Amino acid sequence: MGASGGRLIAAWVLVAFVIAGAFPLVTGIYQYLLVIVHFSRLHYKRCAPWLPRTAILIPAWNEGAVIGTSIDRLMRLDYPADALRIYVVDDASTDETPRLVQAKAAEYPGNVFHLRRDKGGEGKAQTLNHGLATIMSDDWMQALLIMDADVVYERTSLRAMTRHLADPAVGAVTGYIQEGSRPGNYLTRFIAYEYITAQAAARRAQNVIGALACLAGGAQLHSRANIEAIGGRIDTGTLAEDTVSTFRTQLAGRRVLFEPHAKVWAEEPGSISALWKQRLRWARGNVQVTWRFRRVWFRPARAHRLGSLSFGAIWFSVFLLPVTLLLASASLVALYFVDSQLSHTAFKSLWIINVITYVFLLFYTLLIDPQSGRRSWRQGALFPGLVSLVIMASVLLSAQVNWLARNALVWAGVGYGHTVVASEVLFAYVWLAGSMAVAYLAKVVERDSGPGKYLSKVLLYLAGYGSLLCVITLTAYLKEFSRAEATWDKTMKTGKIGVPS
Repeated sequence: MGASGGRLIAAWVLVAFVIAGAFPLVTGIYQYLLVIVHFSRLHYKRCAPWLPRTAILIPAWNEGAVIGTSIDRLMRLDYPADALRIYVVDDASTDETPRLVQAKAAEYPGNVFHLRRDKGGEGKAQTLNHGLATIMSDDWMQALLIMDADVVYERTSLRAMTRHLADPAVGAVTGYIQEGSRPGNYLTRFIAYEYITAQAAARRAQNVIGALACLAGGAQLHSRANIEAIGGRIDTGTLAEDTVSTFRTQLAGRRVLFEPHAKVWAEEPGSISALWKQRLRWARGNVQVTWRFRRVWFRPARAHRLGSLSFGAIWFSVFLLPVTLLLASASLVALYFVDSQLSHTAFKSLWIINVITYVFLLFYTLLIDPQSGRRSWRQGALFPGLVSLVIMASVLLSAQVNWLARNALVWAGVGYGHTVVASEVLFAYVWLAGSMAVAYLAKVVERDSGPGKYLSKVLLYLAGYGSLLCVITLTAYLKEFSRAEATWDKTMKTGKIGVPS
């Protein structure tokens, strides 16, 4: 094979790597198309009004700002009070949490129980197991609801979840966690939009596939039979104990369902640094889960759907997103020096798919949850970042954008020669990867006040919230592969949450 033949093969290999960058986009569209047929896979025909004796298990460390309100709201659920027991596992709190829980135990005798751990800080799973040991010591509990100390359930949410457990084939049910920080800020509105895509949409799609990726940590309801089947304890070997429970339930042959009408409101991080701490823990947990269940992926089985092609594609489209972005950017740059015309065609094809995905997902997301959408539509529109939106516009309206750029540079006294054009092209090629660097910089410069507070916001809007999630996942790879210490860092909450009455 001659040099020209080798060059041609190299060029098309690079094109393949660029187009691989469209894999997460195509998978995103596929998920949303599945949502359209969700009505045909509803579980409601197998539901029945069932109000089992439910133990609510709440791990709590220094939750004085929220625990009292959470307990009061639970006692106001549309659910028989004599079928509810709330167990708050106090993980050696140093604030007012013990006193507040004890006061609520006195206010609601027989419904609220305070369980104290003298040694804390061992992680959420250890705290949950402390409570489980008490709950499983007798046969009162028929269903177990694991939740976070700060989340607030709408009145009918628990009832909406328990009806699914009337079907013995169902092992666990999760609800729809919605961002409820009030008044909130630009970052919590990004999270509100993200939760529509990651829960209201993605989990409906997973219902259709028949495999759920994760029971939300703040809203996971298990039947007693399921808890017993997975060993009567919560896994302590990862940072994603809720995902492990989800997988183990399905591997044991029981279904896990998402109930979109069980709405649960949560206060989410209002700063990039707080979000980084929370999501890095989640991302590292996903790395651990991906490796732990490596023999499940793409191996179909009769007992469960975790090994299906659809579920694997959805899981890895998110898990490998940083890799596909880096690979696409590097391949575009290399292709530019091998065959600049082919690089332009590959770049344009990738970004046209980006535009189609962006428009489709944006409008569909706002339709799925109009209530949250009204509050977060601006962040939804800016989710990819301002620079990416400019690149999309330049792909669709290349002549007009080039005219504007040329005239702007001429007006500024800068020539529009080959060097400038090449710099623009290479910048656009690098941006898929570069956006992650800018998002990381937004975290680095963030401050509570002063210029850093505003600069971090500008940088995040330029890079996009999605790029921030990608760089967090990339950091999780590095942390896990370097075997950095894995700690369960709690996100501090203030109790500033607004919930529809």
